[in-house]
Amino acid sequence: MRCLQLAPADRPITRITLDVGQDQGGEPGVWAALTADEARDLARLLLVHAGPAERGTAPLGSPRKSGPSL
Repeated sequence: MRCLQLAPADRPITRITLDVGQDQGGEPGVWAALTADEARDLARLLLVHAGPAERGTAPLGSPRKSGPSL
């Protein structure tokens, strides 16, 4: 993960970048540029699903504001 700043210094656009890694063929893979709120939402969703995955149970789900399903 990295912090990426774009555009003018007086009004920078800041994103948290996440490098997902190389694809199966070794080519550069997918990366995401998230706002701070999007990064927090992703972290929350990952944590919601991590515990049940460790226990081998499916999560009951959680209400989402918006965004891709995980």
